[in-house]
Parts: sequence; C-alpha cells; structure tokens
Amino acid sequence: MQLFDREAIGEAVTLDRDALTAVEAGFAALGRGEAVQPPILSMAIEEANGEVDVKTAHLRGYSRFAIKVSSGFFDNPRLGLPSLSGLMMVCSARTGLVEAMLFDEGYLTMVRTALAGAIAAKHLSREDSRRVTVLGAGEQAERQVEALRLVRDIDSVDVWARRPQAAEHYAERLRARGLEVRVHASVRAACAVADIIVTTTPSHEPLLTAADLPEGVHVTAMGSDSPEKRELDAGVLTRADAFVCDSRAQSACHGELKAFAGAADVGGALPFKVFELGRVIAEGQRLRLSDATITVCDLTGTGVQDTAIADFALGRLS
Repeated sequence: MQLFDREAIGEAVTLDRDALTAVEAGFAALGRGEAVQPPILSMAIEEANGEVDVKTAHLRGYSRFAIKVSSGFFDNPRLGLPSLSGLMMVCSARTGLVEAMLFDEGYLTMVRTALAGAIAAKHLSREDSRRVTVLGAGEQAERQVEALRLVRDIDSVDVWARRPQAAEHYAERLRARGLEVRVHASVRAACAVADIIVTTTPSHEPLLTAADLPEGVHVTAMGSDSPEKRELDAGVLTRADAFVCDSRAQSACHGELKAFAGAADVGGALPFKVFELGRVIAEGQRLRLSDATITVCDLTGTGVQDTAIADFALGRLS
C-alpha cells in the first residue's frame, strides 16, 4: 500500500486541463449509467460544531475506486487548526484491496469541486462569457475563477461577500493574477452584468433571487451541500430555462431542490424539468438555445468526482 501526503499530492495534481478531462469523464460515465454511486453518509457532531461526510462511487471499467472521508469542524480556527480536512482510500476494483491512502487534507475535494464548476460552465454558459460574479470570498470562490479560466476567457470578476473586508482581500488576490475585479455592496449590483454567476457560500438562507439574474446568464451554485444550506431562492430555479444538477437525488436532499420539498424527490412533479450534468455531457445535450437562455446548475458534490480525481491523482503519483 502506498501513502501520499498533502504536499506530494499538491505537486502532482493542479487545476489543469488534464484533471478537468478526468473529472468530466467521471460525470459522463455517471450519465451513461456506468457508475454505482451510493447515497452520501453524513454525520453531525453538534457539540463540536462539526460534520463528517463519506462519499464513494465505482466507475465501470476503472481499475480503482475511492472512498472519501471529509470533515468540517468549524470552531477549529480558534484552536489554530484548519476547519476542513479529509483523506481518500483508493482500492482495487478487482480485489477490493487498499492500494493507496491519499492524506490530502481536503485538497483533492477542493480541486474536483472547482473543476466541476468549470465543467458546468463549459456545457451551459455562453461561449463568449468573460465576466463572472462570485458570491463569497473563501478558497473555493478563488478556485472557481481559476478553474473557469480553463474553459472561458474570463477577464473580469465582480464579487460580493457578507464581510466587506474579506471581499476586498479576495479582490486583491485576483488582481494580482491580472484580473479586473470590482467589489459590490449588494448581490443585485454584483450580478447586474454577469455572464456567469457562481455562489460559493455556506448560507442557510437564499442569497440569489430571480430578479438578480441578467438575460443569458449561467448560474453555478455549489455552496448548498447539506440539508440545512441554501443559496438560491426558488424563483431562480423556476425562472431558469434549464435547471441542471450533478445528482437529482442529492439536490433534493442536500442541494437547491430542497426548495420544492416532496416534489423534488425522484419522480415527483416539479414546475420545470430537471437535467443531470452527466447526461448532458454524455448525450451532448444542448440546453442553451440562444444568447438569452438562462441556465442554472446545482452542484452538491458526488462520489463519482472523488473516484475520478483520486484515480487521476494516483496515476500521476505512481
């Protein structure tokens, strides 16, 4: 069995086109029905303000599968410790034996989450998109823009965050990369001329409304990944010309389809059609019918992404 730490993994795997291709292939396999993906195992540790999630998937034809354990203990910064951590156990798909332990401390989750946002934009946003609005100012807010630049010629960023100081620091970091960045005092102002909007917050209440959406925009919502979180008002989903998610079942439980309780379950009646990103990719579905089309993609994070990025990482590390 091989052991790899965060430093080695970070040197081998970056936000690049090869990694994007690997994660996109995982989505496509899911869309073709070539994946076994059990529900998320999620456990709250309320007395420590913590949570632990376990995700896994097997992709038919892959020689390995991954089991990922990720944790978020949100009081850790007071102890001088990071809030997020995790590891991936990579096993042989032929024998079940453990081949490697990737002690990535959540790094590979960060990479595959950012790449999923770029993949959604690749298939759903206008090809001439250059201006992105980001709600939030944490690490994923920064990485989403970095990944987007793999698929779109992004040169301008508008940002809103609950803490203005955090938004200013975020803007400084992106300006150092040659981007034009504007900080806004309201979500509405930040979104006014966006080609793409990315929501990257841990909000428990909707932040983005239908009135905030300019014509032709694409929205990627990636902050709602547990039952108590929401970033989008229900009107955003009903206004969209196409609503896409990585997993309908997960979106109904953890993501933005929670706004339609009951009807959001697989097979339930909704006032709009639900597409899954894997099938959009695998079948080459064209959901953007004109420059005025509004698309929304809800990303809750899937075991397929974890197996895809872990397999890719081990291929580079071995």
